[in-house]
Amino acid sequence: MAVLESILAGFQYLLPHHLVSRLVYWFMRIRVKAIKNLQISMISKLTGVDWSESRLQDVSDFEHFNAFFTRELAKNLRPIDPDPLSFVAPCDGTISHCGRITSDRILQAKGRHYSLSALLAGDPAAREFNNGFFHTIYLSPRDYHRVHMPMKGRLQRMIHVPARLFSVAPYTVRNIPNLFARNERVISLFETTHGMMGLVLVGAMLVSSMQTVWSGVVTPPRGKKVVSVDLTRRKIKLSKGQEMGRFNMGSTVILLLPPGAVSLLQDYEPEDIVVMGQKLGRLR
Repeated sequence: MAVLESILAGFQYLLPHHLVSRLVYWFMRIRVKAIKNLQISMISKLTGVDWSESRLQDVSDFEHFNAFFTRELAKNLRPIDPDPLSFVAPCDGTISHCGRITSDRILQAKGRHYSLSALLAGDPAAREFNNGFFHTIYLSPRDYHRVHMPMKGRLQRMIHVPARLFSVAPYTVRNIPNLFARNERVISLFETTHGMMGLVLVGAMLVSSMQTVWSGVVTPPRGKKVVSVDLTRRKIKLSKGQEMGRFNMGSTVILLLPPGAVSLLQDYEPEDIVVMGQKLGRLR
């Protein structure tokens, strides 16, 4: 199995990541009723989507597959943990790893670490999170693909980092070094009453688009250089549990918190399932 995983991961170096993703971007937005209904029916069945959680219940209610993929949940389906000092899961998914950020290093997979500074594309905020805490959550194709606030915050800046689009499936994470710092990503930095908070939306193969509630679609089009936008003057404040963005196809979210913010982490292990609004830990 390990050899096969290594071969499959190695093959990804040869693929035209952005070309493949552009084709998927187009394909998942076909509006021809017969085609998009078939897409939704087949892929939802193959991936095991729980239709009972969707606010809209019929394939005909969605204008294209991507609208289904980013579907809204039924009302009150994801209650936000009520503890005023808790911080919560920003999305549905599987815990990849979580814990301490040690001397600029974040655990990617067993035996593999990557640089916090590289993840944040050299932004000075990396100093805020050094020796702090992280949660990496992988979203599978069946999951709810909107991303919400783990705690209340005021947006400071957004950074778009154009890069590769390796798959972020678990076998790839185990085999490709520095994966999350090599893939395209959208970094959002918030000021909170407990210090800086970072939410990193990591793009991946077939993840053709990421967007935020304040700027709309960030990618595509594909950029050529890192762009950091100061958003302090817009005074964007988002409450705990409020939507902040979404993936148009699935990927990974990395939550970053500073060392003085957390008093307790819930006891999660790799491959544990979490849902948006579920308690990840307690703030000081």
